[in-house]
Amino acid sequence: MDTSRLLRTTGTVIAAAGLLLSGCTSGGSGTPRAAASSGGASEAPSAAPTAVPAALRTYYDQKLTWRECGVPGFECSTMRVPLDYENPGGGDIDIAVSRRKATDPSKRLGSLVVNPGGPGGSGIGYLQAYAGIGYPAPVRAAYDMVSFDPRGVDRSSPVECLNGPAMDKYTQVDQTPDTPAEQALLVAAFKEFAAACQTHSQRVLPHVSTVDAARDMDVLRAVLGDEKLNYVGASYGTFLGATYADLFPGRTGRLVLDGAMDPALSAVDLNRDQTAGFEAAFTAFAKDCAKQPDCPLGKGSPEQVGERLTEFLRKVDAQPVATGEADRPLGEALATTGVIEAMYDEGAWPQLREALKAAMDGDGAPLLALADSYYQREPDGKYANLMSANAAVNCLDQPPAFDGPKAVESALPSFEKASPVFGQGFAWASLNCTYWPTKATGKAKALAAKGAAPILVVGTTRDPATPYKWAQALGEQLESGTLLTYDGDGHTAYGRGSDCIDSAINRYLLEGTAPQDGKKC
Repeated sequence: MDTSRLLRTTGTVIAAAGLLLSGCTSGGSGTPRAAASSGGASEAPSAAPTAVPAALRTYYDQKLTWRECGVPGFECSTMRVPLDYENPGGGDIDIAVSRRKATDPSKRLGSLVVNPGGPGGSGIGYLQAYAGIGYPAPVRAAYDMVSFDPRGVDRSSPVECLNGPAMDKYTQVDQTPDTPAEQALLVAAFKEFAAACQTHSQRVLPHVSTVDAARDMDVLRAVLGDEKLNYVGASYGTFLGATYADLFPGRTGRLVLDGAMDPALSAVDLNRDQTAGFEAAFTAFAKDCAKQPDCPLGKGSPEQVGERLTEFLRKVDAQPVATGEADRPLGEALATTGVIEAMYDEGAWPQLREALKAAMDGDGAPLLALADSYYQREPDGKYANLMSANAAVNCLDQPPAFDGPKAVESALPSFEKASPVFGQGFAWASLNCTYWPTKATGKAKALAAKGAAPILVVGTTRDPATPYKWAQALGEQLESGTLLTYDGDGHTAYGRGSDCIDSAINRYLLEGTAPQDGKKC
C-alpha cells in the first residue's frame, strides 16, 4: 500500500513558516506543509538517567484502560502526562493512544509505535487508516501496532487557533507580496494567527515542543510494558524519534527514521533547503509533464515549464479563477498550495496536470481541492488542527528564521536561487514564528544518541519535503546511525513500492539486523 498520500495529509514537515504552514510547512503562497520544519533540539540533557525521577513515577506506573473506539480491530485509551515536565505537580495533560494487537501472539516482539510526521499529524488517524492495516503482514504479526496524537494534536488537547471561516481567509493571503501594503497584510495575518492561538490555547502553547512529545513517548513505552521503544517515524517523525534516542539512548530499541530531518540546521537553513527540495521535485514533474500529451504547461525544458507555471500564478494573483465558491476563488496562494500538495507524491502528477488545465480554462475547483487536501479542510469548511499544531511545535522547537520583513528581503535572492518557482513564497512563509506569543525553548543542534542501539535512517534522493542530504547528515550525527538510500521521487520510502527498501526495513524490525551502512535501492 502506498503511504505517501496519507503521509502528506497527516503531516510532513510543515515548517514553521507561514501561511502555509508547512510543516508539513510553509510553503509558498501559503502552503503550509512545505515550509521547513523548525527542527531544533532543546537544551535538555543528552541522556536521561536510567531511573525514573520520583516526581514522574505516578505517570510511569499508571495502567491504561483499553476500550473499543469505533474502528474494528483497534483499541483506544488515554494516558496522563505532566503538562510541564519541569514542574510535574503543575497539572496533567491527556494523551490519546490507540493500538492494534499483534496478529500472531506467538511471534510477538512487543509494541511498535508509529508517527506520520507534521508536526501536527494525527498518529491515531495514521494508525487506524494505514499503519495498523497496511504495514507488511509479518510486522503486524510480530508487533502491537501503536500510535498516539502528540500533545497539542487532534485528540490530545489540540492547539486551536482560527476557526474555519478565518482559516479560509488566512490561506488566501498573498505570500509573495509585491508592495509594502501587501507585506503589511501578510504580517497582519501572521500576527492574527498567533494571537488566536494564544487566546484559545494559552495553557498548552508553551508545552508542545518535540522534547515534550519525546518524553511523553517514554511514558508510553513504559505503560505499554516495553523495556525499549521500537518506533517508525516519517518526516518530522524522524526528528521526534532522534530526539527520543538522544534523551533516552539506553531505552532505544529498533528505530526507523524515514524521510529524515537534520536537527543541526537553523530554521532559515531548513526552510531554504526545503525550498530547493521542492524545486527538485518540480523539475522531475516538469520533465515528466513535458512528455505527456495533456501537459498544460507545454513542452520544453524544466526551466521553460517552470516559467509558464510562474506566469500562470501571476495571472491568478491579478485575477483569481472561479471555483464555485464565491468566497474562495483560486488566487496565487491557494494555487501554489495545490501545486505543492502534488509534489509530495509522483502519483499525484496526473491529477495536477488535470487541475492546472482546468484552472487555465476557468475552473479553479480541482486545484482548490488539492490545496484543501494539503490543509486538511473538510467539505463542511472545518479544518483539522494540523496547521495550528504545526506552527505551535515548530515555533517552540527553534527560534524564528527571520526577525522581520527586512530580513526576508535580504534572504530573497538565496531562496529564489534555490527555487525560481517557489523561493519567494517559501521565504515569506518563514516569517510566521517571528510573531509567535511563546518564546522558543529549543535550538538547532546535532543529535548523537550516544550509546543507543543501531538506528536506521532512510533517505529518498528526490524527496521534496526532507531533502536527501538531511538523511545523510542525520545518519552521520547519530553515533549508531545506519543510512539506507532510496533512489527515487516522492516523500519517504517505506511502503512506496520498493521491495529493496521494504525488505531491509522489515528485516531490521523483525530481526534487529540493520542493512549495511550506505545501502542503496
